[in-house]
Amino acid sequence: MKTFEVHIRYQDRNEEAVESTVKIDASSLPGAVAKATREFVKGLDRKQRFDMNKNGLEITAKAAGAITSDEGRKSAEATAG
Repeated sequence: MKTFEVHIRYQDRNEEAVESTVKIDASSLPGAVAKATREFVKGLDRKQRFDMNKNGLEITAKAAGAITSDEGRKSAEATAG
């Protein structure tokens, strides 16, 4: 699994930007964007969802780092011995 940092933003009815940055573990970038968006939208109420749909959702994602369980074991063995 890789770690991705996903930044989500939209304009609400008071012309304020509502932002959230989340670190997600996923196997691919599209999967990370989908997970982060799902979590973000679940936390919104009806009016906030309407504002998000009306004004659009801005999503920025980048890889934050990737350490799989095999790599973690290899680095632990290298430091130990």
